Amino acid sequence: MKISSLLNQNTLSLSFEVFPPKTEVGFDSVKTATEEIAALRPAFMSVTYGAGGGTSRYTLDIAKNIKSRYGVPTLAHLTCVSSTHQTVSEKIAAIREAGIENVMALRGDIPADKQGEDRSRWDYRYAIDLIRELKEAGDFCVGGACYPEIHPESETQADDIRYLKEKVDAGCDFLTTQMFFDNNLLYNFLYKIREAGITVPVIPGVMPITNSNQVERAIQLSGSFVPQRFKSLVDKFGHDPAAMKQAGIAYATDQIIDLYANGIKNVHVYSMNKPDVAQKIIENLSDIIGK
Repeated sequence: MKISSLLNQNTLSLSFEVFPPKTEVGFDSVKTATEEIAALRPAFMSVTYGAGGGTSRYTLDIAKNIKSRYGVPTLAHLTCVSSTHQTVSEKIAAIREAGIENVMALRGDIPADKQGEDRSRWDYRYAIDLIRELKEAGDFCVGGACYPEIHPESETQADDIRYLKEKVDAGCDFLTTQMFFDNNLLYNFLYKIREAGITVPVIPGVMPITNSNQVERAIQLSGSFVPQRFKSLVDKFGHDPAAMKQAGIAYATDQIIDLYANGIKNVHVYSMNKPDVAQKIIENLSDIIGK
């Protein structure tokens, strides 16, 4: 099923992101974790591509397994940074052959060894180039990424929104946000993009922070603003792994409930391949989402 169809349903839903293993040695454990999350019957699951496409060969294997074994709609990530047209064309053909109809089109992080290269010579410089190719290649439901605060490479949010409008106009069917920890940032962002004429569905992305070491890494990746009440939570419980895990799940659950209460129908959870965290969040929301 296409995610665009799921998003048109008038029901509350929850989806999860998982990531493939970094090496073949870790494949079985990751496969098991993703299967346990799939068994929770989320609305859909997304499978990341890995930094620089380093784990791309496992992305499709995980996505195919989730879809065929559990019947859960899957969203396969695809990045294009520093790739050739031939490489991307082969990846798109493999996605189509696997029966995956939902693709998250991303530029991806620029590899360290290519930071100084002249990007004007690259086949793909931005995600919009990949979005256009996916739309020309077949009947894919294409997702794009957005930042409720600001993209790390944008000078202003106005610039960010203008580029986002170009991606949507190129064919994005829906958008998924980077993680955020203050829902007011999302509500303000949604108001601004609607004013700019961006009308496709936007799925908020929420990450449960279950240990204190994740905080710095999460901020580094997303540049997210961390509200004082979350900092206080980490200060109070960060030294106690069990307490921090419970508090982090509770904070994420509270975020999701507030999003639902304010008219958001679909929320995407960055699960970090943790079935127990995914299950606890679903249990916390069981009567709300009917699970």
